[in-house]
Amino acid sequence: MTGGTVQSGLRYAVKRAGNAAAYCALHIRCGTRAEEGFHGGIAHFLEHTLFKGTRKRTAASISSRLDRLGGELNAYTTKEEIVLHATVLKEDIDKALDLILELATEATFPDAEIETERGVVIDEIISYKDNPPEDIYDTFDEMLFKGHPLGGRILGTRASVSRITPEELRRFYRTFFVPENMALTVVADIEEKVMERKVKRRVESRDKLRNDGRKPGNDGNANRKDERATVPTQVFCESRNRRNHEVNAIIGGPAPSLYDGKDRIITAMLMNLLGGPASNSILGSILREKNGWVYNVECNYTQYSDTGLFTIAFGCDKPNLQRCLDCIGRELARLREKPLSEAKMKAARKQLLGQLAISSDNGEAQCLSMGKSLLSFGRVFSFAENKAAVEAVTAEDIQKMSLRLLGEGTLSTLIFY
Repeated sequence: MTGGTVQSGLRYAVKRAGNAAAYCALHIRCGTRAEEGFHGGIAHFLEHTLFKGTRKRTAASISSRLDRLGGELNAYTTKEEIVLHATVLKEDIDKALDLILELATEATFPDAEIETERGVVIDEIISYKDNPPEDIYDTFDEMLFKGHPLGGRILGTRASVSRITPEELRRFYRTFFVPENMALTVVADIEEKVMERKVKRRVESRDKLRNDGRKPGNDGNANRKDERATVPTQVFCESRNRRNHEVNAIIGGPAPSLYDGKDRIITAMLMNLLGGPASNSILGSILREKNGWVYNVECNYTQYSDTGLFTIAFGCDKPNLQRCLDCIGRELARLREKPLSEAKMKAARKQLLGQLAISSDNGEAQCLSMGKSLLSFGRVFSFAENKAAVEAVTAEDIQKMSLRLLGEGTLSTLIFY
Protein backbone atom coordinates (compact mmCIF):
# COMPACT_ATOMS: atom_id res chain seq x y z
CA MET A 1 0.00 0.00 0.00
CA THR A 2 1.19 3.52 -0.76
CA GLY A 3 -0.17 6.91 0.22
CA GLY A 4 0.55 10.38 1.44
CA THR A 5 -0.75 13.93 1.73
CA VAL A 6 -0.78 16.46 -1.09
CA GLN A 7 0.10 20.12 -0.54
CA SER A 8 -3.52 21.15 -0.07
CA GLY A 9 -3.90 18.76 2.87
CA LEU A 10 -5.93 15.99 1.24
CA ARG A 11 -4.78 12.51 2.25
CA TYR A 12 -4.79 9.51 -0.06
CA ALA A 13 -3.99 5.80 -0.04
CA VAL A 14 -3.91 3.26 -2.86
CA LYS A 15 -3.72 -0.53 -2.67
CA ARG A 16 -3.30 -3.17 -5.34
CA ALA A 17 -5.96 -5.84 -5.00
CA GLY A 18 -8.83 -7.45 -6.85
CA ASN A 19 -9.03 -8.22 -10.53
CA ALA A 20 -11.47 -6.82 -13.10
CA ALA A 21 -13.24 -4.36 -10.79
CA ALA A 22 -11.70 -1.26 -9.21
CA TYR A 23 -12.97 0.86 -6.32
CA CYS A 24 -12.47 4.43 -5.19
CA ALA A 25 -13.94 6.44 -2.31
CA LEU A 26 -13.74 9.98 -1.01
CA HIS A 27 -14.48 10.48 2.70
CA ILE A 28 -15.39 14.01 3.81
CA ARG A 29 -15.48 14.85 7.51
CA CYS A 30 -18.82 16.65 7.78
CA GLY A 31 -21.68 14.47 8.92
CA THR A 32 -24.84 15.21 10.84
CA ARG A 33 -23.05 16.44 13.96
CA ALA A 34 -21.51 19.28 11.92
CA GLU A 35 -24.92 20.87 11.32
CA GLU A 36 -24.82 23.44 14.11
CA GLY A 37 -25.89 26.74 12.54
CA PHE A 38 -27.64 24.89 9.70
CA HIS A 39 -31.01 23.20 9.40
CA GLY A 40 -31.09 19.56 10.52
CA GLY A 41 -30.58 17.02 7.74
CA ILE A 42 -28.51 19.34 5.56
CA ALA A 43 -25.54 16.95 5.36
CA HIS A 44 -27.73 14.15 4.00
CA PHE A 45 -29.63 16.57 1.72
CA LEU A 46 -26.31 17.81 0.36
CA GLU A 47 -25.22 14.23 -0.30
CA HIS A 48 -28.31 13.86 -2.51
CA THR A 49 -27.95 17.18 -4.32
CA LEU A 50 -24.23 16.80 -5.06
CA PHE A 51 -25.32 14.64 -8.00
CA LYS A 52 -27.64 17.30 -9.46
CA GLY A 53 -25.11 19.30 -11.41
CA THR A 54 -21.55 20.56 -11.61
CA ARG A 55 -19.88 23.31 -13.62
CA LYS A 56 -19.35 20.77 -16.41
CA ARG A 57 -22.23 18.31 -16.15
CA THR A 58 -25.98 18.13 -15.77
CA ALA A 59 -27.69 15.72 -13.40
CA ALA A 60 -28.46 13.39 -16.33
CA SER A 61 -24.83 13.43 -17.44
CA ILE A 62 -23.62 12.62 -13.92
CA SER A 63 -26.04 9.73 -13.45
CA SER A 64 -25.13 8.15 -16.79
CA ARG A 65 -21.37 8.77 -16.68
CA LEU A 66 -20.48 5.47 -14.96
CA ASP A 67 -23.74 3.61 -15.64
CA ARG A 68 -22.96 3.33 -19.32
CA LEU A 69 -19.62 1.75 -18.41
CA GLY A 70 -21.31 -0.87 -16.25
CA GLY A 71 -20.09 0.89 -13.10
CA GLU A 72 -21.82 2.29 -10.03
CA LEU A 73 -21.65 5.67 -8.30
CA ASN A 74 -23.08 6.04 -4.82
CA ALA A 75 -22.88 7.99 -1.56
CA TYR A 76 -23.96 7.85 2.06
CA THR A 77 -24.05 10.09 5.13
CA THR A 78 -23.23 9.21 8.74
CA LYS A 79 -23.12 11.24 11.93
CA GLU A 80 -19.51 12.26 11.14
CA GLU A 81 -18.94 11.76 7.39
CA ILE A 82 -20.21 12.05 3.86
CA VAL A 83 -18.75 9.37 1.59
CA LEU A 84 -18.74 9.27 -2.22
CA HIS A 85 -17.71 5.94 -3.74
CA ALA A 86 -17.61 4.22 -7.11
CA THR A 87 -17.08 0.77 -8.58
CA VAL A 88 -15.90 0.41 -12.18
CA LEU A 89 -13.82 -1.80 -14.42
CA LYS A 90 -10.17 -1.20 -13.65
CA GLU A 91 -9.58 0.43 -17.04
CA ASP A 92 -12.21 3.05 -16.13
CA ILE A 93 -10.83 4.02 -12.72
CA ASP A 94 -9.58 7.37 -14.10
CA LYS A 95 -13.13 8.31 -15.10
CA ALA A 96 -14.46 7.38 -11.65
CA LEU A 97 -11.79 9.42 -9.88
CA ASP A 98 -12.42 12.43 -12.11
CA LEU A 99 -16.16 12.29 -11.46
CA ILE A 100 -15.90 11.91 -7.69
CA LEU A 101 -13.43 14.80 -7.42
CA GLU A 102 -15.61 16.90 -9.70
CA LEU A 103 -18.62 16.34 -7.44
CA ALA A 104 -16.54 17.25 -4.39
CA THR A 105 -15.17 20.47 -5.88
CA GLU A 106 -17.50 21.79 -8.58
CA ALA A 107 -21.09 21.01 -7.52
CA THR A 108 -23.51 23.86 -8.33
CA PHE A 109 -26.78 22.87 -6.58
CA PRO A 110 -29.24 24.10 -9.26
CA ASP A 111 -32.38 25.54 -7.67
CA ALA A 112 -34.85 23.51 -9.75
CA GLU A 113 -33.02 20.24 -9.10
CA ILE A 114 -32.91 20.98 -5.37
CA GLU A 115 -36.68 21.36 -5.21
CA THR A 116 -37.16 18.04 -6.99
CA GLU A 117 -34.74 16.25 -4.68
CA ARG A 118 -36.34 17.84 -1.60
CA GLY A 119 -39.46 15.82 -2.33
CA VAL A 120 -37.38 12.63 -2.64
CA VAL A 121 -35.70 13.22 0.73
CA ILE A 122 -39.00 14.03 2.46
CA ASP A 123 -40.46 10.79 1.07
CA GLU A 124 -37.43 8.98 2.50
CA ILE A 125 -38.10 10.54 5.92
CA ILE A 126 -41.74 9.44 5.76
CA SER A 127 -40.77 5.91 4.76
CA TYR A 128 -38.44 5.65 7.78
CA LYS A 129 -41.20 6.89 10.08
CA ASP A 130 -43.47 4.19 8.66
CA ASN A 131 -40.83 1.52 9.33
CA PRO A 132 -40.58 0.91 13.11
CA PRO A 133 -37.48 -1.37 12.93
CA GLU A 134 -35.62 1.55 11.31
CA ASP A 135 -37.23 4.44 13.17
CA ILE A 136 -36.52 2.93 16.58
CA TYR A 137 -32.76 3.34 16.00
CA ASP A 138 -33.12 7.07 15.27
CA THR A 139 -35.41 7.53 18.26
CA PHE A 140 -32.99 5.67 20.54
CA ASP A 141 -30.13 7.94 19.40
CA GLU A 142 -32.26 11.03 19.99
CA MET A 143 -33.03 9.95 23.53
CA LEU A 144 -29.56 8.71 24.45
CA PHE A 145 -27.76 11.82 23.17
CA LYS A 146 -30.53 14.28 23.98
CA GLY A 147 -29.33 17.86 23.56
CA HIS A 148 -26.11 16.83 21.78
CA PRO A 149 -25.45 16.95 18.00
CA LEU A 150 -25.05 13.15 17.93
CA GLY A 151 -28.74 12.92 18.78
CA GLY A 152 -29.74 14.52 15.50
CA ARG A 153 -31.41 12.42 12.83
CA ILE A 154 -29.26 11.91 9.75
CA LEU A 155 -32.26 12.50 7.48
CA GLY A 156 -33.48 15.50 9.47
CA THR A 157 -37.22 16.11 9.75
CA ARG A 158 -39.83 17.14 7.20
CA ALA A 159 -39.86 20.61 8.73
CA SER A 160 -36.09 21.08 8.79
CA VAL A 161 -35.52 19.77 5.25
CA SER A 162 -38.32 21.98 3.96
CA ARG A 163 -36.43 25.04 5.22
CA ILE A 164 -33.04 24.29 3.63
CA THR A 165 -32.26 26.84 0.92
CA PRO A 166 -29.94 26.47 -2.08
CA GLU A 167 -27.62 29.12 -0.63
CA GLU A 168 -27.49 27.24 2.69
CA LEU A 169 -26.44 24.10 0.83
CA ARG A 170 -23.72 26.02 -0.97
CA ARG A 171 -22.51 27.52 2.31
CA PHE A 172 -22.32 24.07 3.97
CA TYR A 173 -20.43 22.79 0.91
CA ARG A 174 -17.94 25.68 0.95
CA THR A 175 -17.39 25.26 4.68
CA PHE A 176 -16.70 21.55 4.85
CA PHE A 177 -15.69 20.31 1.40
CA VAL A 178 -12.10 21.47 1.81
CA PRO A 179 -9.03 19.26 1.31
CA GLU A 180 -8.09 19.12 5.01
CA ASN A 181 -11.40 17.35 5.59
CA MET A 182 -10.93 14.75 2.82
CA ALA A 183 -9.38 11.31 2.37
CA LEU A 184 -9.25 9.55 -1.00
CA THR A 185 -8.71 5.79 -1.33
CA VAL A 186 -8.36 3.45 -4.30
CA VAL A 187 -8.31 -0.34 -4.51
CA ALA A 188 -7.48 -1.64 -7.99
CA ASP A 189 -5.42 -4.25 -9.77
CA ILE A 190 -3.00 -1.59 -10.98
CA GLU A 191 0.62 -1.18 -9.94
CA GLU A 192 0.56 1.01 -6.84
CA LYS A 193 3.10 3.59 -7.96
CA VAL A 194 1.22 4.04 -11.24
CA MET A 195 -2.07 4.44 -9.38
CA GLU A 196 -0.50 6.87 -6.93
CA ARG A 197 0.68 9.09 -9.77
CA LYS A 198 -2.81 9.07 -11.26
CA VAL A 199 -4.36 10.09 -7.93
CA LYS A 200 -1.85 12.85 -7.18
CA ARG A 201 -2.09 14.30 -10.68
CA ARG A 202 -5.88 14.52 -10.49
CA VAL A 203 -5.98 15.96 -6.98
CA GLU A 204 -3.28 18.54 -7.53
CA SER A 205 -4.73 19.70 -10.85
CA ARG A 206 -7.96 20.89 -9.24
CA ASP A 207 -7.94 24.53 -8.24
CA LYS A 208 -10.71 23.98 -5.69
CA LEU A 209 -8.58 21.40 -3.89
CA ARG A 210 -5.70 23.82 -3.48
CA ASN A 211 -5.43 25.59 -0.18
CA ASP A 212 -7.07 28.91 -1.01
CA GLY A 213 -6.85 30.35 2.50
CA ARG A 214 -10.24 29.10 3.64
CA LYS A 215 -10.25 27.39 7.00
CA PRO A 216 -12.45 24.36 7.59
CA GLY A 217 -15.43 25.03 9.78
CA ASN A 218 -16.49 23.19 12.90
CA ASP A 219 -16.22 19.77 11.33
CA GLY A 220 -17.82 17.97 14.26
CA ASN A 221 -14.71 15.83 14.71
CA ALA A 222 -12.44 18.37 16.37
CA ASN A 223 -12.38 16.45 19.64
CA ARG A 224 -9.46 14.20 18.74
CA LYS A 225 -7.79 11.63 20.91
CA ASP A 226 -5.83 14.21 22.91
CA GLU A 227 -8.61 16.72 23.55
CA ARG A 228 -11.97 15.00 23.76
CA ALA A 229 -14.97 16.54 25.47
CA THR A 230 -17.35 14.37 27.46
CA VAL A 231 -20.55 13.55 25.58
CA PRO A 232 -23.50 13.53 27.99
CA THR A 233 -25.93 10.62 27.71
CA GLN A 234 -29.29 9.76 29.26
CA VAL A 235 -30.48 6.53 30.89
CA PHE A 236 -34.12 5.69 30.15
CA CYS A 237 -36.65 2.89 29.91
CA GLU A 238 -39.58 3.77 27.69
CA SER A 239 -42.34 2.00 25.76
CA ARG A 240 -44.29 3.65 22.96
CA ASN A 241 -47.52 2.43 21.41
CA ARG A 242 -46.98 2.45 17.64
CA ARG A 243 -49.87 0.04 16.97
CA ASN A 244 -47.43 -2.46 15.50
CA HIS A 245 -48.09 -6.12 14.76
CA GLU A 246 -44.54 -6.84 15.94
CA VAL A 247 -42.73 -5.50 18.98
CA ASN A 248 -39.39 -3.83 18.25
CA ALA A 249 -36.92 -3.29 21.08
CA ILE A 250 -33.48 -1.80 21.61
CA ILE A 251 -31.30 -2.11 24.70
CA GLY A 252 -28.04 -0.18 24.71
CA GLY A 253 -25.89 2.64 25.94
CA PRO A 254 -22.66 4.59 25.47
CA ALA A 255 -19.48 2.75 24.52
CA PRO A 256 -15.79 3.45 23.86
CA SER A 257 -14.92 5.92 21.12
CA LEU A 258 -12.96 5.50 17.91
CA TYR A 259 -9.84 6.68 19.72
CA ASP A 260 -10.14 4.45 22.78
CA GLY A 261 -7.44 2.06 21.61
CA LYS A 262 -7.72 -1.41 23.08
CA ASP A 263 -11.16 -0.70 24.61
CA ARG A 264 -12.77 -0.41 21.18
CA ILE A 265 -11.29 -3.78 20.12
CA ILE A 266 -12.59 -5.38 23.31
CA THR A 267 -16.04 -3.87 22.74
CA ALA A 268 -16.12 -5.05 19.13
CA MET A 269 -15.35 -8.61 20.28
CA LEU A 270 -17.91 -8.43 23.08
CA MET A 271 -20.66 -7.30 20.71
CA ASN A 272 -19.68 -9.97 18.19
CA LEU A 273 -19.89 -12.62 20.90
CA LEU A 274 -23.21 -11.34 22.16
CA GLY A 275 -25.10 -10.76 18.94
CA GLY A 276 -22.81 -10.72 15.92
CA PRO A 277 -23.80 -11.91 12.42
CA ALA A 278 -23.08 -15.59 13.08
CA SER A 279 -25.95 -17.83 14.17
CA ASN A 280 -23.84 -19.11 17.08
CA SER A 281 -23.76 -15.72 18.84
CA ILE A 282 -24.97 -15.92 22.44
CA LEU A 283 -28.31 -14.21 21.84
CA GLY A 284 -28.80 -15.57 18.33
CA SER A 285 -28.38 -19.16 19.46
CA ILE A 286 -30.83 -18.79 22.38
CA LEU A 287 -33.49 -16.36 21.17
CA ARG A 288 -33.66 -17.54 17.57
CA GLU A 289 -32.08 -20.94 17.07
CA LYS A 290 -33.14 -22.62 20.32
CA ASN A 291 -36.46 -20.97 21.16
CA GLY A 292 -37.65 -19.33 17.94
CA TRP A 293 -38.78 -16.20 19.78
CA VAL A 294 -37.30 -13.79 17.24
CA TYR A 295 -36.57 -13.76 13.53
CA ASN A 296 -33.41 -11.77 14.14
CA VAL A 297 -31.40 -10.31 17.01
CA GLU A 298 -28.30 -8.23 16.47
CA CYS A 299 -25.75 -6.23 18.40
CA ASN A 300 -24.20 -3.16 16.79
CA TYR A 301 -21.26 -1.05 17.91
CA THR A 302 -20.82 2.42 16.41
CA GLN A 303 -17.67 4.42 17.10
CA TYR A 304 -17.60 8.22 17.04
CA SER A 305 -14.65 10.53 17.55
CA ASP A 306 -15.48 11.23 21.20
CA THR A 307 -17.85 8.46 22.27
CA GLY A 308 -19.49 5.29 21.03
CA LEU A 309 -22.83 3.51 21.05
CA PHE A 310 -23.79 -0.15 21.38
CA THR A 311 -27.26 -1.58 20.80
CA ILE A 312 -28.98 -4.94 21.17
CA ALA A 313 -31.98 -4.93 18.83
CA PHE A 314 -34.68 -7.49 18.14
CA GLY A 315 -38.25 -7.86 16.96
CA CYS A 316 -40.73 -10.41 18.29
CA ASP A 317 -44.39 -11.25 18.80
CA LYS A 318 -45.88 -9.43 21.78
CA PRO A 319 -46.28 -12.57 23.93
CA ASN A 320 -42.53 -13.24 23.60
CA LEU A 321 -41.31 -9.78 24.63
CA GLN A 322 -40.82 -10.49 28.32
CA ARG A 323 -39.22 -13.86 27.59
CA CYS A 324 -36.69 -12.10 25.37
CA LEU A 325 -35.97 -9.35 27.88
CA ASP A 326 -35.54 -11.86 30.71
CA CYS A 327 -33.22 -14.03 28.61
CA ILE A 328 -31.09 -11.05 27.57
CA GLY A 329 -30.87 -9.95 31.20
CA ARG A 330 -29.62 -13.39 32.27
CA GLU A 331 -26.99 -13.54 29.53
CA LEU A 332 -25.69 -10.06 30.30
CA ALA A 333 -25.42 -11.02 33.97
CA ARG A 334 -23.38 -14.13 33.04
CA LEU A 335 -20.94 -12.00 31.07
CA ARG A 336 -20.57 -9.62 34.02
CA GLU A 337 -20.21 -12.31 36.68
CA LYS A 338 -17.90 -14.91 35.16
CA PRO A 339 -15.01 -14.71 32.67
CA LEU A 340 -15.27 -16.82 29.55
CA SER A 341 -13.20 -19.98 29.32
CA GLU A 342 -10.01 -19.87 27.28
CA ALA A 343 -11.59 -22.27 24.77
CA LYS A 344 -14.47 -19.83 24.19
CA MET A 345 -12.05 -16.91 23.95
CA LYS A 346 -9.95 -18.75 21.38
CA ALA A 347 -13.07 -19.43 19.31
CA ALA A 348 -14.21 -15.80 19.67
CA ARG A 349 -10.85 -14.47 18.45
CA LYS A 350 -10.81 -16.91 15.54
CA GLN A 351 -14.33 -15.99 14.50
CA LEU A 352 -13.74 -12.23 14.59
CA LEU A 353 -10.48 -12.55 12.67
CA GLY A 354 -12.22 -14.70 10.07
CA GLN A 355 -14.94 -12.09 9.63
CA LEU A 356 -12.32 -9.34 9.28
CA ALA A 357 -10.36 -11.35 6.72
CA ILE A 358 -13.43 -12.09 4.61
CA SER A 359 -14.51 -8.45 4.76
CA SER A 360 -11.04 -7.28 3.73
CA ASP A 361 -11.23 -9.56 0.70
CA ASN A 362 -14.16 -7.48 -0.59
CA GLY A 363 -12.71 -4.63 -2.65
CA GLU A 364 -15.47 -2.13 -1.91
CA ALA A 365 -15.49 -2.86 1.83
CA GLN A 366 -11.70 -2.59 1.87
CA CYS A 367 -11.73 0.76 0.07
CA LEU A 368 -14.33 2.20 2.44
CA SER A 369 -12.53 0.87 5.52
CA MET A 370 -9.26 2.38 4.31
CA GLY A 371 -10.93 5.76 3.88
CA LYS A 372 -12.44 5.72 7.36
CA SER A 373 -9.09 4.85 8.90
CA LEU A 374 -7.20 7.42 6.83
CA LEU A 375 -9.62 10.21 7.69
CA SER A 376 -9.66 9.33 11.40
CA PHE A 377 -6.07 8.31 12.08
CA GLY A 378 -4.09 9.60 9.13
CA ARG A 379 -3.04 6.04 8.25
CA VAL A 380 -4.45 2.65 7.31
CA PHE A 381 -3.93 -0.23 9.73
CA SER A 382 -2.69 -3.50 8.29
CA PHE A 383 -4.44 -6.83 8.83
CA ALA A 384 -1.40 -7.92 10.87
CA GLU A 385 -1.90 -4.97 13.24
CA ASN A 386 -5.61 -5.70 13.60
CA LYS A 387 -4.88 -9.39 14.15
CA ALA A 388 -2.42 -8.60 16.94
CA ALA A 389 -4.98 -6.32 18.63
CA VAL A 390 -7.69 -9.01 18.50
CA GLU A 391 -5.38 -11.75 19.77
CA ALA A 392 -4.38 -9.57 22.73
CA VAL A 393 -7.95 -9.50 24.12
CA THR A 394 -8.35 -11.69 27.22
CA ALA A 395 -11.32 -13.16 29.08
CA GLU A 396 -10.68 -10.66 31.88
CA ASP A 397 -10.90 -7.81 29.34
CA ILE A 398 -14.29 -9.05 28.16
CA GLN A 399 -15.58 -9.37 31.72
CA LYS A 400 -14.38 -5.88 32.70
CA MET A 401 -15.99 -4.36 29.62
CA SER A 402 -19.21 -6.27 30.37
CA LEU A 403 -19.22 -4.80 33.88
CA ARG A 404 -18.65 -1.33 32.44
CA LEU A 405 -21.22 -1.42 29.63
CA LEU A 406 -23.82 -4.03 30.56
CA GLY A 407 -24.66 -3.11 34.14
CA GLU A 408 -28.34 -2.62 34.88
CA GLY A 409 -27.85 0.98 35.94
CA THR A 410 -26.20 1.96 32.66
CA LEU A 411 -28.53 0.33 30.15
CA SER A 412 -31.34 2.15 28.36
CA THR A 413 -34.34 0.43 26.81
CA LEU A 414 -36.79 1.56 24.12
CA ILE A 415 -39.75 -0.55 23.01
CA PHE A 416 -42.17 0.10 20.12
CA TYR A 417 -45.30 -2.00 20.34
